[in-house]
Amino acid sequence: MKKRLSVFFSMLLVLSMFLTACGGFNKEDKASNESTKKGDSKKSDVPQEMRVNINSEPFSLNPGLANDATSGGVLLQTFEGLTRIDKDGKPQPAMAEKITHSDDLKTYTFKLRDAKWTNGDPVTAEDFVYAWKWALDPKNESQYAYQLYYVKGAQAINEGKAGADTLGIKAVDDKTLEVQLENPTPYFLELTAFYTYFPVNHTVAAKNPKWYAEAGADYVSNGPFKMTGWSHQDKITLEKNDQYWDKDSVKLTKVEMYMINDPNTELSMFDNGELDWAGSPFGTLPTDALKQLKDDGKLNVKPIAGTYWFKFNTEKPPLNNVNIRKALSYAINRQAIVDNITQGGQIPAMAAVPPSMIKENKKGYYKDNDVEKAKEYLKKGLEELGLKDAKDLPPITVSYNTSEAHQKIAQAIQDMWKSNLGIDVKLDNAEWKVYIDKLHKGDYMVGRMGWLGDFNDPINFLELFRDKNGGNNDTKWENPEFKQLLADSAKESDASKRLDILKKAEAIFMDEMPVAPIYFYTNVWVKKDNLKDVVTSGLGDVQLKWAHFE
Repeated sequence: MKKRLSVFFSMLLVLSMFLTACGGFNKEDKASNESTKKGDSKKSDVPQEMRVNINSEPFSLNPGLANDATSGGVLLQTFEGLTRIDKDGKPQPAMAEKITHSDDLKTYTFKLRDAKWTNGDPVTAEDFVYAWKWALDPKNESQYAYQLYYVKGAQAINEGKAGADTLGIKAVDDKTLEVQLENPTPYFLELTAFYTYFPVNHTVAAKNPKWYAEAGADYVSNGPFKMTGWSHQDKITLEKNDQYWDKDSVKLTKVEMYMINDPNTELSMFDNGELDWAGSPFGTLPTDALKQLKDDGKLNVKPIAGTYWFKFNTEKPPLNNVNIRKALSYAINRQAIVDNITQGGQIPAMAAVPPSMIKENKKGYYKDNDVEKAKEYLKKGLEELGLKDAKDLPPITVSYNTSEAHQKIAQAIQDMWKSNLGIDVKLDNAEWKVYIDKLHKGDYMVGRMGWLGDFNDPINFLELFRDKNGGNNDTKWENPEFKQLLADSAKESDASKRLDILKKAEAIFMDEMPVAPIYFYTNVWVKKDNLKDVVTSGLGDVQLKWAHFE
């Protein structure tokens, strides 16, 4: 994500600001190691309690409503789907004990293991049926409902064109789930590890529709950890779930997740021994500290499949003009941003899909900081709008969620657009939950966002913009040819031909520019040396199932 609106999990910016697998390095921090292990002579004496910072209040801890990396970072610890991504990044049976499929790869049968919810109820096939149908019900406004469109009939249900009973999912019995797909989907078992596909205890949810709003008896989950405390805007407490089917693999007894939206405070808490991990994919490190941390050999850096971009609301003038959007995008000096602000090894992005999925995208579709070309597009756009000068443009506001790094990037781009194009820009910021709600409602002009892959395929980035009113398509952009290419790719069984189709779709997207890509993400963090087996994936998500202290 990946894991993934996107996203990602706020998708979490590590230096990259999200919120949001290869080539990482991890050098020892001897001072931290000495302070952590002081007085510990036996492995069994080391407290298995982990403390992290997740920056902000999660958008939602209902798997059917979550659409950001912050929420996903909690849900991946507390819930489990039919499959789970293992330490090597491969999907493995989880709630499903046995998985079979038809020869045409369009029907999957999942035999569930004997697993329990945290309240002792058995996990049944009906829990999956309930959860998937709930997410697809239009009245529930699930932003990630489209992730279920691979299931037969899902899109029609979500668009209000068919009833829920037409969905290609059936509880054959309590322990057997049958799923029919629209088309063969090579990455379907990766999808079933994603939180939109998680089950929900249908008995509890039927009695309390707001079961997910607070910690307590009704917040039941089925993953390695259970939520025992949720002090909103302050802290979430997780504890080992003794009902979990694979509890012997879980070594941590407690995880405390603080909500401190100040990178400097986060790093200070780590230095003072109050946190065991600082930085992404949980929280954020201060950009000004990165160079020194790297020079000291303390900084871990890992490229991930994620893109930081500015979304344009294409229904609001002057951003409804493609040439104005192009002018703004071409006039950004991305190299200066990653060199002077983020400083975490990010790659300037002149494409939407990360180069780990389309290798040509390391170069992209246009030249970085092409001011002359930007001026040409601005002139053309002004002529089309019947305006003489950039000063005649309707006021443009750039919005971002509260964060030191987001603020610095927004200010830098504000200066670039003023000096390169003569365009005045106002800045607007809000806390994460308020901010993402504004974007989803279209209450913005230009808004920063990051998207982390939910699975390792370009479709994960492109399908965001398939439908004008799609869950995470805040740009309101839609293109019939683009939509048709995505539909064609779903039916193409030849992997090479399918990739070519997706490249053509991205070319249309980049030509119409509903977003301005800024850079491709990396995760950057520091951690206590005796903390082992925290699994971070190439999609930018994190799992604590196997984590432990030595």
